[in-house]
Amino acid sequence: MSTDLTFITNEEGKHLKERFEVLIKDSKLFDCLVGYFYTSGFYAIYNSLENTEKIRILIGISTDKKTYELLSSFNEEIQQTLPFSHAETKQVIEGYIEKELEESQDNSNVEQGVIKFIEWIRNKKLEIRAYPSQNIHAKLYIVSFKEGDRDVGRVITGSSNLTQAGLVDNLEFNVELKNSADYHFAKNKFEDLWRDSVDVSEKYIQTIESKTWLNQNITPYQLYLKQLYEYFKDELSQSDEVFAKYLPQDFKKLEYQEQAVLNAKKILEEYGGVFISDVVGLGKTYIATLLSGQIDGRTLIIAPPVLLDRDNPGSWPNAFSDFRTPADFESIGKLDDIISKGTDKYTNIIIDEAHRFRTETTITYEKLAEICRGKRVILVTATPYNNSPKDILAQIKLFQNARKSTIPNLADLESFFNSLDKKLKNLDRQRDYAEYIKTIKENAREIREKVLKYLMVRRTRTEIVKYFGNDLKSQNLKFPEVENPEPLFYELNEQEDEIFNKTIELISQKFTYARYMPMLYSLEGLDQLEEQSQKNMGKFMKILLIKRLESSFFAFKNSVDRFLYSYEMFIKEYEKGNVYVSKKHSNKIFEFLEIDDDAAIQKLIDEGKAEKYPSNAFRDDFITDLQNDLSILQQIKVLWQKINRDPKLISFQSHLSKNQILKVNKLIIFTESKETAEYLSTNINNTYPNTAICFSGGSGEATRDKVIENFDAKSRHPKNDYRILISTEVLSEGVNLHRSNVVINYDIPWNPTRMMQRVGRINRVDTTFDTIYTFNFFPTKQSNDQIKLKEAAEAKINAFLTLLGGDAALLTEGEPVGSHELFNRLVSKKTVTGEDENETSELKYLHMIKDIRDNQPDLFESIKRLPKKARSTKIDHNNKDLLITYFRKGKLQKFFVSGPNDTTKELDFLSAAELIECMESEKRYKLPSHFYTLLDNNKEAFITATTEDMVEPHTRKGKDSAFQILKILKAVFKTTRQLTDDQELYLKKVFTRLEEGGLPKQTSKETLKALNSLDNELQNPFKVLVILQTNIPNRLLESHYAEQNPHSFGKREVILSMYLSGE
Repeated sequence: MSTDLTFITNEEGKHLKERFEVLIKDSKLFDCLVGYFYTSGFYAIYNSLENTEKIRILIGISTDKKTYELLSSFNEEIQQTLPFSHAETKQVIEGYIEKELEESQDNSNVEQGVIKFIEWIRNKKLEIRAYPSQNIHAKLYIVSFKEGDRDVGRVITGSSNLTQAGLVDNLEFNVELKNSADYHFAKNKFEDLWRDSVDVSEKYIQTIESKTWLNQNITPYQLYLKQLYEYFKDELSQSDEVFAKYLPQDFKKLEYQEQAVLNAKKILEEYGGVFISDVVGLGKTYIATLLSGQIDGRTLIIAPPVLLDRDNPGSWPNAFSDFRTPADFESIGKLDDIISKGTDKYTNIIIDEAHRFRTETTITYEKLAEICRGKRVILVTATPYNNSPKDILAQIKLFQNARKSTIPNLADLESFFNSLDKKLKNLDRQRDYAEYIKTIKENAREIREKVLKYLMVRRTRTEIVKYFGNDLKSQNLKFPEVENPEPLFYELNEQEDEIFNKTIELISQKFTYARYMPMLYSLEGLDQLEEQSQKNMGKFMKILLIKRLESSFFAFKNSVDRFLYSYEMFIKEYEKGNVYVSKKHSNKIFEFLEIDDDAAIQKLIDEGKAEKYPSNAFRDDFITDLQNDLSILQQIKVLWQKINRDPKLISFQSHLSKNQILKVNKLIIFTESKETAEYLSTNINNTYPNTAICFSGGSGEATRDKVIENFDAKSRHPKNDYRILISTEVLSEGVNLHRSNVVINYDIPWNPTRMMQRVGRINRVDTTFDTIYTFNFFPTKQSNDQIKLKEAAEAKINAFLTLLGGDAALLTEGEPVGSHELFNRLVSKKTVTGEDENETSELKYLHMIKDIRDNQPDLFESIKRLPKKARSTKIDHNNKDLLITYFRKGKLQKFFVSGPNDTTKELDFLSAAELIECMESEKRYKLPSHFYTLLDNNKEAFITATTEDMVEPHTRKGKDSAFQILKILKAVFKTTRQLTDDQELYLKKVFTRLEEGGLPKQTSKETLKALNSLDNELQNPFKVLVILQTNIPNRLLESHYAEQNPHSFGKREVILSMYLSGE
């Protein structure tokens, strides 16, 4: 290559920067005329300019859209042909600097470069001007040598701007002009332009120091408010109002409900589904009804029958009728009817008591998924998440794909929930109780932070009183005070206590329940599903006996008699050579368990259609266990014949006559046993004639109407015929009973959530009572000492749960309750209200920034204008040497904290807010020298957390039905030449749904089963297509609503950083 070449292209190590370093090393003057100058890139060149006496930078102003918009903001009429005024030029430059540093790297190099730039401006070594006419576009560099040096100077012109990219990184075309004529021509032209330009040196300094992340004067308090402003920007931007064409008479527009509607609408439009999950009694039905009126399209409500009954004032048809909002209504049990009528006319589906659909391996769920596909889905439930992480996944899958969701940073929901599930599977809830509870709480926090914060509207009473209190007060509304539940003890005498304890041991430890799981003794092997089904039946019958023992002596004795009869008949048949197994009725049995009908369960087991097996098809230990169980039942019967009184009933009647609250008020008594309910009703009415009404699973409409007339404050035909309602669990959801303010749990509520649901029937936003009372019965041993009564009661509960071992989970319905803590939870106000009054809420921070917006608009404006990447430092003696950084990527917002030893971890918003929170008086301190090391640690953690790994097929379990189907289809359809266009399109949809997790597990399971049944014909593509078309409903191949409304996730941004110094 010729050494005379004057082109510089940044290729082969010959960079423009290197040429500059040679030319300007000892130069007198360096003049630049450039279209763009990036202050953030100054670090790359300033070392080369150290010995230069004077640097002049002249920048042009390009007429791009951003410039035009910047100027339009203060000058409405811009004549493109005229030069900008000095003020306009400075305004444009200010906008350039702000934008440039907002998008620049924030690191030590950039900061050092900018500091040097400002230093040189201040000591007059560097001057920067802007040319006010927008039609200049040049890149010109003039190096003037010192007198007596090589010659007068050099000119470089071409495509490079004075940036790192222009000097080193980009492929550029620049030419070096060496003759003096070119130098003088360029120099004269530059001087002419310089004379007509606007000095923006001071504007640079002012803008950098006040309007960019290099601002050293941002106080901790300002940064704290900036965090709140940025985090709640969407909520602060909501200007919509909830509108309704018609409001019912006496309806009170409550601010907290309107806020919920607006939040829910935003979530629904963005993600295709929303959970309306305010705690019980806050008016979720009204919120969903108002929401339906704010969105387009026709709405279908799917709910339990009691919530569709027009005689129930709180039912869905009544709510929609009150607001004159059109909708269709269908019972949860009639999903087939909905599908047969077609769902094309619906845009929105509201599902009440959505927690009933926590399991996706059922036909009911599959039908519901078909109905919801492509619709906006509104899930109404106070308890969407029980304890298994997958509870919530099934509900989310009604409007999101499991492996390709639109939830920020969590495309693969299935892997996320599986990982949480795995944490629990390795723990024994009895043996590892402390670790188990800790893991449950950690899982709940992760689900809340990574999933539900995007999908759920949920507020507690405490939050509403605290943050919407003025609105409630202005409408003469207030929530009743909830008293701590009061324990009522029924005291067992010596003999009763001994028999009670012996019975617990016998039915939980000695009794085998062989009669209810005969196939476990079969000489032929069982598949895994059948074996589990048989074990479950035995466990359920054990739990039934345990519950009846604690419910009432009357119910327990009846249950023992039924068990005895069943065993005697079964053994009699066995001895004749016959064993009858009623496998098909297990689902029906569980239905009867739900509606508290013990007699119906036993009848179904004893008399139902059953498969007949010969006795010799079973192992010898079967009859041994049957006879052992029969012997135990006979022993129990003999023991209980010694008991001739009912201490629980005696205690209850005593409290009814003496306790002032129970003597006067309307009472709601809950029990899980229909027999206990009827027994109680009879005894109360014998003592207090015509005061009690009983409602259970078998009660008819006439009885329900009486319940509503006497106990629902909104009844259209209120009556006062009854003071006491005794009900089984069937009334714990869906019916309001707020003419009463007292709930008595006659049985121990083994699952504390049930207690919350029961009390929720009376703890309503529109109740007239000031106080809500709850009473719980506990068995104990006779004593005159209240402390000993409590200790004995705790010991009884402990015995129940400890002796049941792993089966205790069935008694508590999956809720993780330690045997030593259940009593305390059942006498805690927190359990009744479903909330912790000391818990910090996001509403605290939203309320604070709203208050500043409404009452301190100047402060709000200044906070809003603080730059991205802003930093500050505050003193925190408890958390030393920590840097908290707030990041954003589209809708995703994350917080990371880095500390000593390069430890970095993610924080949720509340944890970050509590660390950053500070008083207005707190001073700013200097950032530490290792600030950028901590910042880089946080950035690295954020990049790792927001880099989605593709789910490789081999990482998914072989048991996964969808994965198995994909394997089969890929093998069968290696080529699609035989298929029509329509068949190819259909197949593509199936592949997409399987890969993205868009099919319910039940659908995948049944499809795989059908494919495997093809045996040798599995390689026939047309047979396989028929199986797919038969087993996968077409509706499930359509996309979800959220997929039809995609939204960008955006770029990664640093919003701000707060350093916590210990000194």
